[in-house]
Amino acid sequence: MTDAQETAADPSPLDPSQPPSPSDADGPPAALPAPVPLLAPREGVPEVVASEAALAETVARYAAGSGPLAVDAERASGYRYGQRAYLVQLRRDGAGTALIDPVACPDLSGLGQVVEDTEWLLHAATQDLPCLRDIGMVPRRLFDTELAGRLAGFARVGLGAMVENVLGYSLEKGHSAVDWSTRPLPEPWLRYAALDVELLADLRDALEEELAGQGKLDWAHQEFDAIAAALPAPPRKDPWRRTSGMHKVRRRRQLAVVRELWNARDRVAQRRDISPGKVLPDAAIVEAALSLPADVQALGRLRGFSGRAGRRQLDQWQSAVDRARALPETELPQPGAAPSGPPPPRAWADRDPAAAARLSKARADISARAEELRLPQENLITPDTVRRLCWEPPADHGPTAVAAALAGYGARPWQIEQVTPLLVEALDAPAA
Repeated sequence: MTDAQETAADPSPLDPSQPPSPSDADGPPAALPAPVPLLAPREGVPEVVASEAALAETVARYAAGSGPLAVDAERASGYRYGQRAYLVQLRRDGAGTALIDPVACPDLSGLGQVVEDTEWLLHAATQDLPCLRDIGMVPRRLFDTELAGRLAGFARVGLGAMVENVLGYSLEKGHSAVDWSTRPLPEPWLRYAALDVELLADLRDALEEELAGQGKLDWAHQEFDAIAAALPAPPRKDPWRRTSGMHKVRRRRQLAVVRELWNARDRVAQRRDISPGKVLPDAAIVEAALSLPADVQALGRLRGFSGRAGRRQLDQWQSAVDRARALPETELPQPGAAPSGPPPPRAWADRDPAAAARLSKARADISARAEELRLPQENLITPDTVRRLCWEPPADHGPTAVAAALAGYGARPWQIEQVTPLLVEALDAPAA
């Protein structure tokens, strides 16, 4: 091991007398030394846990560990169907780092149970929690280092940027988008995966100190508690409406073609365990909807179908088109998704000038307050909440009623405290 590797493999947390500064979030000042490359985990790259015996040993080791649990998961987005985990990385004092293959060990509920009372450290927790939940790992308490960075005012909150700007180390970035369903996983990928949890505890400690110094630590804990308590998202209604390029599709018959092709593609992708986009691109679905091909020959001449599909595949796609063409008018989908909230703000001035005035003032005041607090506006309060409140304000515009309305939309106490006075004033804004 070289001197640089030894230095990088034994990182130490920040000097408490020198807390990180969000003002340097776009990059360290020129006077600071260059970040130290983090080349290898402290104890080396561990063997992948891929058997029940190895998993049992890992469970015992982590049960005997101490302190928070650093957690990460790798998926195969763009390669496989769904968002399942293909590698789980853990690190805890006294237990070291573990790399677990959830394909070989699909039930990690035993591991989840022995660490459920400790604080879990994740970066962008909402991305990983669904796939962790599917294999039996559900935290009761967590610390999200990405969200902490946002609340602390850092402009760049990716893990690599945060580790570099806060701790002074640089992480390898070359394997984030690889196919993690590959078996066996190459050693460089495993090293990259292990390093993703190597410094999460140090990063957490530094960010906690920064948030405490800014008076935002309680805000962060309220946000983390809300993430941990959130229920799984319900299945999306009419997911085919999210097909890229749908803005080009206007007629109901064309919408039916998109729906039939999307559903046919989804069945194939699920059966083959492959990303839907690799089965048939969204652009091809939209092209077929706009053209309404009458037969396989016409379909095969369309961009996205020509030269990439055999006759059998073309037949199945044409069958989907034919089903859409044969639907009676009463069964054709309606244009646009069912409205679930206020209309687009661009329509407010014509439909309700008073609501438009309320929204304009609320947006301006909330933006200014977010800038004062050095955090993103959407973290201060979600734009959807502001729109809903301004479109249908409570009959009583007083602080108590506005605070109750915000709580009903899921706002946390710290958010309610910060924005209620602004919204009370905005709800009384005169129409232009």
